[in-house]
Amino acid sequence: MSRLFMFEKPLGMRDTLPEVYEKKHRVRSVMAETMKLWGYQFIETPTLEYFETVGAASAIVDQQLFKLLDKEGHTLVLRPDMTAPIARVAASKLLDEDLPVRLAYSANVFRAQQREGGRPAEFEQIGIECLNEDTVSCDGEVIALLISSLKKAGLRQFQVSIGHVGFAQELFMQILGTNGRATALRKFLYEKNYVGYREHVNSLQLSSIDKQRLLMLLQLRGGEEVIGMALNLIENGKGKQALLELRELWDVIKDYGVEEQVKFDFSIVSHMSYYSGVLFEAYAGNVGFPIGNGGRYSLIEKFGKKATATGFAVRLDMLLEALGELDVKNSTHCIFFSQERRKEAFQLAKEMHRQGKSALLQDITGVKNLDAFTKKFAGTTYLIGGHTDE
Repeated sequence: MSRLFMFEKPLGMRDTLPEVYEKKHRVRSVMAETMKLWGYQFIETPTLEYFETVGAASAIVDQQLFKLLDKEGHTLVLRPDMTAPIARVAASKLLDEDLPVRLAYSANVFRAQQREGGRPAEFEQIGIECLNEDTVSCDGEVIALLISSLKKAGLRQFQVSIGHVGFAQELFMQILGTNGRATALRKFLYEKNYVGYREHVNSLQLSSIDKQRLLMLLQLRGGEEVIGMALNLIENGKGKQALLELRELWDVIKDYGVEEQVKFDFSIVSHMSYYSGVLFEAYAGNVGFPIGNGGRYSLIEKFGKKATATGFAVRLDMLLEALGELDVKNSTHCIFFSQERRKEAFQLAKEMHRQGKSALLQDITGVKNLDAFTKKFAGTTYLIGGHTDE
């Protein structure tokens, strides 16, 4: 193994410098306040979980898990997502009264990346879970809260695309017959490899009508009108039921008044095996990946409690990229002092702190470039010798 350089970090790990940290903090805070206003309570879970419980339930592939052993020989994982830990907590402590529970979180998750991938292995998610509530109204609430949170964060140009696990899966099963044959098509859709999807469909030993049905799936994108197009594409069964759910969901979304940010996209699928209903992804124009995603899932059942839930997670790093340059001004006031006026400077800073104002103390002999230093702050006071300058 080659010798590491002094400033190297583990693959996929990043430093967050003060300016970016402040932007992230402000975005996180306003989104958290929005979630609280909607009745969601924040929760924290351990960074380390047992592999046999949360690690196995998370649906993150084994190669992406960070594993280690405790002193007893148990395999632990750094949590790869927040949905599985919250499902564990909810099943064991929060769902005894069989009532809906609304939880929120903001936490770092960890997924090992390939060297050529260039993606972070540690990133922060902020999101919510509406647990033990299986109505379409709950699905609509979660989507509306996602849209409200993104708007409060300052995002203006974005879209939430909605699909349904049941529709694509039923269409594939009706035409292909086996889940194994459907897996290849789902992989193309998850990777957004639509060229590969079309080529694979054309290579299948199917009738031209069935090939056309599979290819039409890529065109089912738009407003309420695509539901009717999808109804003409699928035979009776779970697929029809999924479309009826989406039609009801559209009415809920309109009642919330957020339909301008919503489009249907029936090609949306997930690599997370626990999703069981509505799926959605949030996109912003200048980011190549979803900045957030979510849907209805049945993961809680893996922890022994029969309950479904709907939730979403927003990637804060992706959201910051979508927001672009934020005008984050340093509101701190800098107080320069000379040795003979040190006590006076300390008292001034103490009074400003008492008033809730940010004040920084700086011995003037410790700064070589005063102009460059003072540009960082909202205001400056000089307590030097016998005079005071603002």
